[in-house]
Amino acid sequence: MKVLFVVPYPLGQAASQRFRFEQYLPQLEQKGVLIQVIPFWSSSSWRVLYQRGKIIQKIGGLLQGFLKRGLLITRLHQYDIVFIHREATPVGPPWFEWLVAKVWKKRIIFDFDDAIWLPDASVGNTIAARLKWHHKTAAICSWSYRVSCGNSYLQQYALAFNKASVLMPTTIDTRQQHKRQKQQSSQTVTVGWTGSHSTLPYLRLVEPVLQQLQQQYQFEFVVIADKAPELNLISCTYVPWRKETEVEDLLRLNIGIMPLPDTEWAKGKCAFKALQYMALGIPAVVSAVGANKSAVVDGITGFCCSTPEEWYKRLEQLILDPELRAKMGAAGRAQVEEHYSVTANTTTFLSLFS
Repeated sequence: MKVLFVVPYPLGQAASQRFRFEQYLPQLEQKGVLIQVIPFWSSSSWRVLYQRGKIIQKIGGLLQGFLKRGLLITRLHQYDIVFIHREATPVGPPWFEWLVAKVWKKRIIFDFDDAIWLPDASVGNTIAARLKWHHKTAAICSWSYRVSCGNSYLQQYALAFNKASVLMPTTIDTRQQHKRQKQQSSQTVTVGWTGSHSTLPYLRLVEPVLQQLQQQYQFEFVVIADKAPELNLISCTYVPWRKETEVEDLLRLNIGIMPLPDTEWAKGKCAFKALQYMALGIPAVVSAVGANKSAVVDGITGFCCSTPEEWYKRLEQLILDPELRAKMGAAGRAQVEEHYSVTANTTTFLSLFS
């Protein structure tokens, strides 16, 4: 079997690709599957894609990506299955997917981990959002052989268009990458958050709570991201995200947080931040929204919060109690290993290609 992976980003760069399918590629190859991965954005275009300005480079990268997709159409006869992560092209109609399914009649495995049928008008992609065909998601689902969905909310959407839609959570490699566990202590406590520039604004939801807590308790707040935060806190440390130090940086945290607004877009999130914390034995405090409510077992592996009062109470509880942090951290690690690890989900992933 020969499988073509049609993806947005270069290998090893984007979290959605790394934790949804890239870490399973060796298992596919062990089964004798021949793999080719063709990203839309080149490495040079990817480096500037989310930077301000650089319009010429971005337009050049966009045109280069469309040319690459056009040339790829002529080689589709070589492949048995086409695996498409999110979309074949970042703007415009699903012409590539239509040609794959209707002209070349190839089996498509369509994978997505966000509510990509909804507009996401974040600051970084306002212009691109106007050119996106968000409604194309339904069509791609209907043309696909199988649909791989990051959480149950996404699966319910996909099932309306394709009965072969399966739940394939975003997973953590607990044996190779996230294999260490946080050792909690009664010394200085570090509360933290990790994410990208697109989700950085969500920290505003809990900024007042963190301000109140820092007036009462001494703790460090750490943000691990690709952009510095603008938060008015007594103690806030920015750590630039780097793939090479990702796990080591996360292990600085005693408590990990994941605030989300209660919106349809947020319901499509796959609780990935919380899963990263828990995999490393770090208790997670999250908004009670979407997949967070199933990933984080409230009161066992962390806390799910709906109000500022709950956020304050639960963070205060964990700041003051190192034994509770250790207990919840261990339970979180077990939760990830049982339900959200690569080991636990390899069979499901490989079954997509059967």
